[in-house]
Amino acid sequence: MAIDRFILKKLQSCTYQPMRQNLIRLFLIRIEKAWHEEEAQKPAW
Repeated sequence: MAIDRFILKKLQSCTYQPMRQNLIRLFLIRIEKAWHEEEAQKPAW
């Protein structure tokens, strides 16, 4: 969770466009990973 806050904080202050794109890409990867982990924990009905 701390890394997510770090990424968001960096996104707010970053002005270098390639770095912003990489931070956004990284954040999206983290969101997808969390979503997949959540889906895996759901009981299979």
